Amino acid sequence: MGSEAGLPRYSVAELNLAIGSLLERGFAPRFLLDATVSRPQRKKGHLWLTLVDGDASIGAVVWASQLNKLSHQPQEGDGVVVVGKLNFWATRASLCVQVLDLRPSLSTVLLRFEQVRQQLEPEGLFAPERKRPLPAMPAAVALLTSSPSSALADMLRTAQERWPAARIHVVPIPVQGPVEEQICRRLQQVIAAATELGLEAIVLARGGGSREDLAVFDSEQLARALAACPLPVVTGLGHEDDTTIADLVADYRAATPTAAVVALLPDRGQLALGLSQRRMLLRQLLRHRLEQGQLRLQGLQQRLEQLHPQQLLQQRQQHLQQRRVLLAALSPQRLLERGFALVLSPNGQILRTVQQVKQGDRLHLELADGRIDAEVHHVHPALTDGTAQAHG
Repeated sequence: MGSEAGLPRYSVAELNLAIGSLLERGFAPRFLLDATVSRPQRKKGHLWLTLVDGDASIGAVVWASQLNKLSHQPQEGDGVVVVGKLNFWATRASLCVQVLDLRPSLSTVLLRFEQVRQQLEPEGLFAPERKRPLPAMPAAVALLTSSPSSALADMLRTAQERWPAARIHVVPIPVQGPVEEQICRRLQQVIAAATELGLEAIVLARGGGSREDLAVFDSEQLARALAACPLPVVTGLGHEDDTTIADLVADYRAATPTAAVVALLPDRGQLALGLSQRRMLLRQLLRHRLEQGQLRLQGLQQRLEQLHPQQLLQQRQQHLQQRRVLLAALSPQRLLERGFALVLSPNGQILRTVQQVKQGDRLHLELADGRIDAEVHHVHPALTDGTAQAHG
């Protein structure tokens, strides 16, 4: 017994209390635990389960007061991330994990996403041909998202900047945990009031979060509700790299909530610029047409003036005057005034050759200022070299 000297001595209760005190001092009050759920079962309102990882395992419990607050209801084989703390019962030295919250692990989320995708894809719910075009200038839009939230604030600010004429109806929804039934119920309420509110599109949005936080948007129930929606649906869920089943069903998938508003509402600045350019083009077109019309009108006026009786009369008078001038220029009287004379036979015939007269003929010579009666004494025909020869 001498070797036992100096060793601490405990009762069972004291030992258990010491172990509990050691765990309390040396272990974090809260921690994250990656595990797989095994044998979940309810007893007296509490959920008992085993958390396993390969060959290692530890018991866990979700107290009844916390069970309905979980963001995910665990099933057999689910990969989960547990927010928990250690519970140690000193009376029997029993250790387990008290689950404060629990969400599916990324592998579980992606597995469920793939399962729902394979189920719905053959039904054509993701087909591009069923995607409807978004309204060009929606008068009213419903935003289904958490409220209040930074994502909602960003969407409302963006909507006000881009297209303040649109009425934005905010419909608060839960966006995390097993809340697909609540989301579907709110969606049906929006659809029922769509005509009264003048809604032309619906935005389903959730900002930020991990891919695991978006698990509710992989719900088959929500996917079918979105597919049956009579209005175009735009999704803006999580981050740019996140794709959910709801994104595949939606008519338009935006990378973020803000991007969903940008896709749905026109930019008033760009539209104003486009209208200004069109106005300028229209003015140029109207100016060109007006100038063409004025030129055509001027041409018609000129033609009308030319066809006016007064104008026609003036033209005829000018033409007649020109003829008179020409006639005067060609008149024999002008030749006589220049010193020429007309030689006429007694019967008034104009003589053009000496062959028409003979010695003794009486002729009349017409000059510019009178007439001379003459008698032919000699006739001198012209020779071939230009000289004249008298005869008769």
